Amino acid sequence: MPVSYAMQRARLVLIILIAAVFVSGCVVSKSPITGRKRAYGYSWGQEVQIGKEADPQIVAEFGLYEDEQVRAYVERLGQEVLAVSHLRRPETDPEFRNTPFTFRVLDSPVVNAFALPGGYIYVTRGLLTHLNNEAQLAVVLGHEIGHVAARHASQRAATQTLGQIGLLGAAIGGQVLLGGTAGESILNLGGTAAQLLFLKYGRDDERESDELGVDYSAQAGYMPSEGAAFFHSLKRISDQMGGIPTFLSTHPDPGEREQTIIRLAQRWEQGATLEVDQEEYYGLIGGMVLGNDPRQGFVRGGVFYHPTLKFRFPVPSGYQVENQPSQVVMIAPNEQAILLFTIAQGAASPQEAAAKLTAQEGVKVVDSGAATVGGNTAYFVLADAQTQSGEVRLLSYYVQYGGTVYTFLGYAAKASFSTYQDVFLGSIRGFDRVTDPAILNVQPTRLQVVRAPRTDAFRTFLPASLPDQFTPEDLAILNQVELDTRIERGQELKLPR
Repeated sequence: MPVSYAMQRARLVLIILIAAVFVSGCVVSKSPITGRKRAYGYSWGQEVQIGKEADPQIVAEFGLYEDEQVRAYVERLGQEVLAVSHLRRPETDPEFRNTPFTFRVLDSPVVNAFALPGGYIYVTRGLLTHLNNEAQLAVVLGHEIGHVAARHASQRAATQTLGQIGLLGAAIGGQVLLGGTAGESILNLGGTAAQLLFLKYGRDDERESDELGVDYSAQAGYMPSEGAAFFHSLKRISDQMGGIPTFLSTHPDPGEREQTIIRLAQRWEQGATLEVDQEEYYGLIGGMVLGNDPRQGFVRGGVFYHPTLKFRFPVPSGYQVENQPSQVVMIAPNEQAILLFTIAQGAASPQEAAAKLTAQEGVKVVDSGAATVGGNTAYFVLADAQTQSGEVRLLSYYVQYGGTVYTFLGYAAKASFSTYQDVFLGSIRGFDRVTDPAILNVQPTRLQVVRAPRTDAFRTFLPASLPDQFTPEDLAILNQVELDTRIERGQELKLPR
C-alpha cells in the first residue's frame, strides 16, 4: 500500500507527542540478550513507560479487531514464543523477566506488524489473512519480540541527536513490511545523510530480529523455514507497490530476507520435529474481514458514506481520502490544504466544542456563529493560528447529529486559504443522513477457506466476479502461490466470500 501524506503526518504527530514526555540521555544498562552492559538512550523503565503511553494512541488510530477468538489466539501464541525468548530465561534480570507483554490485533487491512518498547506487539488483521499457518505467525511474533528484547529503539536513541524522536520512530519502524509508514515519517524529517544513518541501524536491527524470530519460533516448537514463504509474499506486495530500492529502505530487501530465513532455519530443522499447524490456523482466519471494511466508512461516486453511523458527505474532487478509526482525512491534490472529519470528544453541543477550539492559545477568531448543516444544529468558527510553518487559517464546523457532535476542520496557509474555502464548504454543507438500504446494509468481504474440488491451476478456482478491491494477483499473494501454480484436489484455499 502506498505511503500517504496523511498517514505520515498522523504518525509524526504521535511520535512527537510521546517523545516529548522524556528527555533523552545515555543510560548504561544490561542487554537482555547478551547480558553485557552497553549504552542505551533510555532505561528499561522508561521504555516500558513509552510503550504504555503510546499504546492507547496506536489503538485509537487503527482500532482493534473485535474478535475475541482471534485476539486470544494471538495472545496465546505470543506468550508461547515470549516464554522461550531471552526475556524469560532464568539468568535474565528480573526487571526484564517480570515485564508483562501485550499482544494486539489491529483492525487494519494493511499487511503489517510492529513493536513498541517495553512489551507491546501489534499485528494487523491484514497480516493474519496473508499468513498460511501458525508457524509463520510464530516467526513474525518472534521477530517483533526480538526488537523489544534487543532494545533496538533505545539503542538507536542513544546514537541519534534527536533521541526522543528517533526512539519511537525506531520502535514503530520495526515493521515486517518493507517501507513501514511510521519509519518513513522519521526518515522524512532529515536530509539524505540523516536518512542513511537511520538506514544503517534499521537494517542491522531487522537482520538481528529476523535471526531472533527464527530462533524463538523454533524453540517454541515451530518450523521457522515457513517464514520464508511469507517474506516472498512481502516481496510480491512490494513489487506491486512499485518497489522501494534496497539502499533507501529501512529494512533489508524482502527477497534477501527470504533467503536469510531459509539459511538460519537449517540449523534448527535438521533432525527436529517441528510444527506447522495450518489446519487450526485456517480454522481461525476463516470468516475474518478481508480488505477494507465498508461498515467503517467508504467512498463511492465522490461521496463518503458511513453505514453504521448513517451519515454521508461529498469528498472534494481530486482529494485523497484516508479513512482512519478516529477521523477521515482529505488531502488536496497539491497537499497544501487538508479537511478533517472527526467526533468532537467530550462535547455536549456544537457551541461547547467550538469553545474548546477558541480557548486554545494562539487561536485568533475571525468570525463565528450559529449555523445549520443538513437540517442539523451547527456552529462554525473561522480563525487564524500560528504554527511553526507559518500562519494558517482554519474553518471549523461542529454539527449535532444522532446525539453526537461531529467536527469538520479545514485548514491551509492563510495566504492561500481563500482558494480552498468554497471547497471545504461544499463538503461541510453536503453532510446529511443516509437512508439508502443498499448503503445501510453493506457488508464487508470475508475470507472463506475452501477445499479444491479438483487438481488444476490456482487461477481456475477464482470466482468469476471478484470484489472491487481485489485482483487475481492479490488472491494469489494471499494464498502464497502463483496464478498458474498447480493446486491439488483437497488442498485448502483462501478465497473472498
